[in-house]
Amino acid sequence: MKIHANQLSTRLKQGLSPCYLVTGDEHLLVAEALDAIRARAREEGFGTRDLHVAGPGFDWAALRDSSANLSLFAERRIVELVLPTGKPGKAGAAAIVDLVNDLHADTLFIVTGPKLDRAASNAKWAKTLDSAGVSLPIWPVERRELPQWIDRRMKAAGLKADRDAVMLIADRVEGNLLAASQEIEKLRLILGEGAIDAEAVAAAVANSSRFDVYKLADAALAGDAARALRVLAGLRAEGVEPVLAVWALIREVRVLAKLAEASRERRDLGAVMQKNGVWRNRQALVKSALSRHSLGSSYRLLKALGVADAVSKGQAPGDPWQRVSEVVVVLAGRVARRAA
Repeated sequence: MKIHANQLSTRLKQGLSPCYLVTGDEHLLVAEALDAIRARAREEGFGTRDLHVAGPGFDWAALRDSSANLSLFAERRIVELVLPTGKPGKAGAAAIVDLVNDLHADTLFIVTGPKLDRAASNAKWAKTLDSAGVSLPIWPVERRELPQWIDRRMKAAGLKADRDAVMLIADRVEGNLLAASQEIEKLRLILGEGAIDAEAVAAAVANSSRFDVYKLADAALAGDAARALRVLAGLRAEGVEPVLAVWALIREVRVLAKLAEASRERRDLGAVMQKNGVWRNRQALVKSALSRHSLGSSYRLLKALGVADAVSKGQAPGDPWQRVSEVVVVLAGRVARRAA
């Protein structure tokens, strides 16, 4: 039976299925789904876990033996199979089907891997798991869904955040759910449970890291070259790798280029910003930069950042911090004629 991720908790309360197929590319959500299944299994007396990773040259006979060789005391056992590519091959597919068909009542079989393509989803091994147990495809959280996801996560952590606080976190993590989860946990530890607003989030972030790459990008977009250079100096003093500063700037300038193109074509900027993850609380900031930079200057900045990226990775000669400084000054300036 195929179910959605938000149905897993209810299904587990009703009891365990004999087998599970958990797939997806959102590692945090996959890991949490697996943890929930294992926790329920422990409650039902599954005390042993055998983990198999089906890499090159994997012995599929070992998987069969793992499920067949119960202990003398018939201890309930979890047999877990990781498919790194999502494709077990002919021998692996046959082994999975055989194991499911001969599954012992004291064995829980879990198969996990990346998102399955259409061919893999329709393969006999996947359909066998689906018909005998639960198939759980984990879908990524879309950008438009991220604020709601963060809000639910914060409530679960005992934090009652207002919209601006949620949007601030959403902007910082750029769709990285693991980073969002860590940010929320950090806020809970720093601020404790209860109501939280954007100012509290900003203050907590400032206390945990005086300078960060997000502040660098924001200062440059705002046209405050002096502050941007101070933040850049702070990053360097704290030992931050210059490639992180380059990454943050590339992220912003790419969006700036898309908006400049949309402006030239007289498209709806609000829709383009929403599509590219520019949350409401940052739209004025990005529009400020857009008023200073054309599509051509955005492309020149991207070219300069490409050079800075190569220098920061040791692929080209030069001082990476100097390269980044030059880009910051131009990005914060009114006219971008030359960025490197």
